[in-house]
Amino acid sequence: MKQLLRAICFPALLVCTPAIASEQLFIDNVNGYTLSAEGRLLHFQAMLVKDGKVNAIGKRDVISALVAKKTKASAAGLALPKDGMSDTVRTIDGKGRTLLPGLIDAHGHVMGLGIKNIQADLVGTASLSKALQRVRSFASAHPDDAWILGRGWNQVIWKLGRFPTARELDSVVADRPVVLARIDGHAVWANSLAMKKAGISKNTADPVGGRIERDAQGNPTGVFVDAASDLLWRKVPALTPQQWANALDAALAEMASVGMTGVADAGIDVKTLNLYKRYADQGRLTTRIYGMISGTDANFDTISRNGPLIAYGNDFLTVRSVKLYADGALGSRGAALLAPYSDQPGNRGLLFHTPAELTAMIGKALGKGYQVNVHAIGDGGNREVLDAFEAAYKKHGGKALRNRVEHAQVLAPADIPRFVPLNLIASMQPTHATSDMNMAEARVGAERLQGAYAWQTFLKQGTHLAAGSDFPVEYSNPFFGLHAAVTLQDHNDKPLGGWRPQQAMSITEAFRAFTVEAAYAAHNEGRQGSLAPGKWADFILIDRDIFTVPAEQIWKTQVLETWVGGKRVYLRKP
Repeated sequence: MKQLLRAICFPALLVCTPAIASEQLFIDNVNGYTLSAEGRLLHFQAMLVKDGKVNAIGKRDVISALVAKKTKASAAGLALPKDGMSDTVRTIDGKGRTLLPGLIDAHGHVMGLGIKNIQADLVGTASLSKALQRVRSFASAHPDDAWILGRGWNQVIWKLGRFPTARELDSVVADRPVVLARIDGHAVWANSLAMKKAGISKNTADPVGGRIERDAQGNPTGVFVDAASDLLWRKVPALTPQQWANALDAALAEMASVGMTGVADAGIDVKTLNLYKRYADQGRLTTRIYGMISGTDANFDTISRNGPLIAYGNDFLTVRSVKLYADGALGSRGAALLAPYSDQPGNRGLLFHTPAELTAMIGKALGKGYQVNVHAIGDGGNREVLDAFEAAYKKHGGKALRNRVEHAQVLAPADIPRFVPLNLIASMQPTHATSDMNMAEARVGAERLQGAYAWQTFLKQGTHLAAGSDFPVEYSNPFFGLHAAVTLQDHNDKPLGGWRPQQAMSITEAFRAFTVEAAYAAHNEGRQGSLAPGKWADFILIDRDIFTVPAEQIWKTQVLETWVGGKRVYLRKP
């Protein structure tokens, strides 16, 4: 039930002096929603912003009177000095539109999103022939590209019953090497020339944590799963600094356009961090980035030399966590399972590290005060992660760092309760369920699905559940995630009643996962995630009320404006 707030004043207002004159924003006439500290949905009609932060929210008449300096302490329950307001107030008419806190994606890949916009995009191709046509068209349009690179293919959607081959790629581009990442990023598809340049032959061994797809004679067929993809990527020319900056520009623009004001970037290196810091110094970041350092190798040693980076660049950049991998992905059968794949007996997927190695990596990061976030998809991968955290805590402590399991996708039901004593956050992506529903049961069977995509199971045991998209694996639009969490259906309202509906979230639960819980998972709940006095004025205006429209319409929501720190960073064109 909607709760209409009385005005709440940011306490810092009480110590303002007339000598400090800063512009204030009065956002009037809105259908505003935020969450209370207890997680209840609150409703308001107007908001006052000062110095980029929320000053007060509440009824229109109370906030309007506050702006006009006519409010008395008894009327609003405030102790407000007469000189507590600056004279510069800009009024913005919300025109009755719905206003929400900016949405936060708890797990995305910022540079991957940007790079997608400057390479061949195979997302959504309905068949192998359509994908090949798109590769041919991209190659023709980019005759100066020495390598043809791209992402987004999915053989499951194509209903091939197999992986595509190098020979099929050769039919459209044979004179330049082609390397295309699968939709989940856990496999690549290459043509013959790319394999030749990488020195890959029948005698090339599968690396630890990877698999080369082969024909009956043992020859590589053109698809390389997980660590095997590095055999190709290490030969691909690096992007130029300008291309790297262009990719970041493209990612920031897309995130702002879908109402994303915060993101946890799941895997950054030194080069990426330096670019982010440069943009932060120049005031060019338009989404707050919570960076996870990729691995605990030399990259981690360099970045962590001076300890965690917190609230850099006016709170636009924080790096206080590490991203590790336990296994691969379900679609490419790289997720590590406790028993063989139901549709490929003999294959249990890929563990990237031994238990001792993973425990040591977790311990190294915890020992330096960094939150640890581990990718785990299969029930085997998740169990290894739980065991590794348990072992690492005994030696290094660190349970209070809000460590996370990224994806937590398929678990043995008995392992889910272990999240509670280990104080682990479940960082999950609702659209993974609706993307995987066409193959998940075939991969793991009905019995193992009991512990899969288990949102309600986690919520009911009190586990913090932070939601994201894993873009560009999935679309970056958070409203797609909200829709999937609530309906467990695709955009054609299939299947009827939803897939595994017992795990569906309410719209308030889903909204919480994309706001305050995502902020909590990044140690930022005191500054982001809700529109409470003292927090950043990160908010969006949208074209419909997601709390009252039919659930099947949520994914159609359009972001009209995005504001970060009281500044508009996106305005939708008519």
